[in-house]
Amino acid sequence: MVGIFSDIPSFEELEDPKNNLATEIISEDGEILSTFHIENRSYVTYDELSPSLVQAAVATEDIRFYSHSGIDFRSLARVAVKSLLMGQRRSGGGGSTLSQQLAKTLFPRDTVKSRMPGVKSAVLVVSKFKEWITAVKLERNYTKNEILSMYMNSVFFGSNAYGIKAAANTFFGKHPSQLSIEESALLVGMVNKPTRFSPVINPEQSLQRRNHVINQMRKYGFLDRNTCDSVKALPITLAFSQQDHNAGLGPYFRDMLRRVMSASKPERSRYNKYDDFRADSLLWKNDPLYGWLEKNPKPDGSRYNLDKEGLKIYTTINSKMQMYAEEALAEHLGKELQRVFYTDLKYKTNSPFSNDIPKSTIETIMRQARRWSDRYINLKKANYSDLQILETFKKPVPMRLFSWNEKGYIDTVISPDDSLKYYKSILRGAMMAMEPHTGYVKAYVGGPNYRYFKYDNARQGKRQVGSTIKPFLYTLAMQEGYTPCYKVVNVPQTFIVGDTTWTPESTDKPEWIGKTVTLKWGLTKSSNNISAYLMKQFGPNAMVDMCRKLGITSFLDPVVSLCLGPADLTLFEMVSAYNTFPSSGVNIEPMFVLRIEDKSGNVLSTFTPRKREAISAYTAYLMVNLMQGVVNEGTAYRIRSKYIPEGQLAGKTGTTNDQSDGWFIGYVPNLTAGVWVGAEDRQVHFESLALGGGSNMALPVWGLFLQKVLKDKTLKISVNDTFAIPSGFSAQLDCTGSDEEISSSTTVKDPFFN
Repeated sequence: MVGIFSDIPSFEELEDPKNNLATEIISEDGEILSTFHIENRSYVTYDELSPSLVQAAVATEDIRFYSHSGIDFRSLARVAVKSLLMGQRRSGGGGSTLSQQLAKTLFPRDTVKSRMPGVKSAVLVVSKFKEWITAVKLERNYTKNEILSMYMNSVFFGSNAYGIKAAANTFFGKHPSQLSIEESALLVGMVNKPTRFSPVINPEQSLQRRNHVINQMRKYGFLDRNTCDSVKALPITLAFSQQDHNAGLGPYFRDMLRRVMSASKPERSRYNKYDDFRADSLLWKNDPLYGWLEKNPKPDGSRYNLDKEGLKIYTTINSKMQMYAEEALAEHLGKELQRVFYTDLKYKTNSPFSNDIPKSTIETIMRQARRWSDRYINLKKANYSDLQILETFKKPVPMRLFSWNEKGYIDTVISPDDSLKYYKSILRGAMMAMEPHTGYVKAYVGGPNYRYFKYDNARQGKRQVGSTIKPFLYTLAMQEGYTPCYKVVNVPQTFIVGDTTWTPESTDKPEWIGKTVTLKWGLTKSSNNISAYLMKQFGPNAMVDMCRKLGITSFLDPVVSLCLGPADLTLFEMVSAYNTFPSSGVNIEPMFVLRIEDKSGNVLSTFTPRKREAISAYTAYLMVNLMQGVVNEGTAYRIRSKYIPEGQLAGKTGTTNDQSDGWFIGYVPNLTAGVWVGAEDRQVHFESLALGGGSNMALPVWGLFLQKVLKDKTLKISVNDTFAIPSGFSAQLDCTGSDEEISSSTTVKDPFFN
């Protein structure tokens, strides 16, 4: 007999039942953004359960819960009499106490596949005795309130919701402490049969079951008659959102966080470019969050599992800003830009690809897209030949595709090849916002819809940055003694490159050529001529060095064309670099985790910002002034005319070759944010600069986001905020005076530099 009961849980196992606990990603304002999970399960204490939830559970499942010691012999007798003697199996009710149900959930019964009834019955009897013993042990080692909270945490409610915290959030968007009587009754009613009594799948049966629970609460004195009747009359009102891996706020942020924490030590053989290897090596050395899972083993030496350990990751993300960023991207792309782009595509002969793209290039892109698809991979595993696979991609099949409509998808019949082209016609976007003086990342969006587009365009994707790189060159000029009012003759510049020459194409109106202009005018108008002039003064190596100081870590080719932005960089590092200007010259590596705790609340790691002085506050303020001109009078004037007419703000638009990429990165005194918009392939783009420029593709997302942020007074970002002026600052910033007034202060060496 000892061997039969040898696997009954020990006290240590009861102390720490091995449930799969979701790791919670928590915003700075206390909201659960998302989770890492196999089972979407998070724990709450008894004090976090609403009183009506406790009452509903006790009234429905175990009315003598507070008086028995784990086994309710009165209930067992009732079941035996009704089920065995009277044959009333349906009305006999259950004899299991909450403690027994908890024991069964935490430590499931033995299963047997034998067809012999006697063997099955014997195994079930033994399992029942084990369950009883475990229930008694639970009662001896835990208080009633602890058992009740463990029970509510262990129950499966369907829709991927394990435990009451996940269920309350999934069905009502609430914390368990906020549940009303009718909501508590509905969830408790789902416990035994979560599918049959699901309010989403079977609303009528769910309503009947909910009202049965309410009647039980009335029967045992938890509700009076009037309250019972009024609550039963209420309809079921849900805020249903199934918490799968595609749901929740910040799914791209969650994936980025997983990549960073799961990173392994960089090895040179895995990198094509040394600069990328160097950047990751520095992260491994200096960033404690990078590779955290490998650097921080558990006390027993094993590795933490994000999907099972129940960690709590406290982040810098603000849930409201995150929501506003996601809304702003969806609003501009879904309601405006994508529809305009579809119109643009009607005039393309090889839609969605641009008309000037060779057919051979299109075939290469499509061949690559097929090979990356799950369909191709699965068919290849099934030993289909490439020719057979190609044929399957031409045959129409029923398919669900992403759409910006209200449902978020369309059901259609389409060939896999055409579906690939359809997805290539969907414009992607990314946005990131951070706090200037702390480096805290407040919002992070990597794409238009995580369910359909898993690729993170904020930190994984590298795209040409265009004119958004120009402020880095102007920063070099300001550092070396130039001021915004320094005057230059606006003419094309020619460079000798090897045995040839290169003259950057002028973007200026013909009437501007030959005029004497200021550097402020040059950046305001995003003049290629003036950027080329500055590149002649300092050279590409000096520009690369300045980019590095400002936080750019990706590969930069030190060539003269760098002044126009051909470099492929991430939005993540561009926002970090721009943040140096409102932070008074201090470059702060973007920080997105404050601390990590284990499931018991023990702090495992804390994190602090990594800061270094990149440029002086003097130079930074000159750049703030230069980029204010871009917003007030230049290529980003749309911000003023349509979105934010008041307050101090600065920024820069960017557009790349053939309008493949649209950028806007801007900042107010207490927030820096950047936006990128483009298609998956650079060969898919608007044909006109008016539609495909950064001021039309990316800037509106930034404007919508900041509108929402400014409107929310709880975020404490106001149009009355001002940029900090360095002590002793005296440079000329008003370039509208006479030539004599301006020339007297246009070559002032930065007194704060070295």
